[in-house]
Amino acid sequence: MIEIVSATRLSETEFWTKTALGLSLQRLKQDGRMAVYLAYANRSGLPEVYNSRIRAANEHDYLLFVHDDVWLDDFFLVDRLIEGLRIYDVLGVAGNRRRVSNQPAWAFIDDNFTWDSGQNLTGRIAHGPKPFGDVSHFGEVPAECELLDGVLLASRKSTLTAKGVFFDPRFDFHFYDMDFCRTARKSGLRLGTWPICITHQSGGPFGTESWAEGYRRYIDKWKE
Repeated sequence: MIEIVSATRLSETEFWTKTALGLSLQRLKQDGRMAVYLAYANRSGLPEVYNSRIRAANEHDYLLFVHDDVWLDDFFLVDRLIEGLRIYDVLGVAGNRRRVSNQPAWAFIDDNFTWDSGQNLTGRIAHGPKPFGDVSHFGEVPAECELLDGVLLASRKSTLTAKGVFFDPRFDFHFYDMDFCRTARKSGLRLGTWPICITHQSGGPFGTESWAEGYRRYIDKWKE
């Protein structure tokens, strides 16, 4: 059983009738191998929501953390996650094979948002307001990574708890993914991209005031 974990600022009714994730899950509801945990009308940081499911005492070992503005285009989603987690301890749809000092995001190497070279990037993500959007090809998939895009992250509860790997609550909506990936790698876990078809409605909040504050906390934590 795969537990899909997400948080939304919307009410339960609004989530299931308006969001990309809610509409996608209705389309995929015939797959009985999926359970869903939603934090409705959420004002907590994503780490608090995600950690609660890592610590939850239930039989759902496979966890998929995903944003509510994501269309799940892949109706082989469960099969792909199970297959990928036989290879990697943490997987995503896009990432970077390396990490450099003061890196502000998985794809950028400096705070001027300079893209890393294509030989270091991996993954494919579609973007757009509707499902099956225009595809951004970052590099060949699958590939082992140092950093993954937090739009979609999957792992096994047993793997994370055995290594004591959790999301840091100080990174509420920004840099939680960067920090999580570094914590996982520091604990010896393998990260990698896997072919899973999604469309993301957002391009990311890079450069906003809240993002900049998260960047300062991230740099301070890792002493770069």
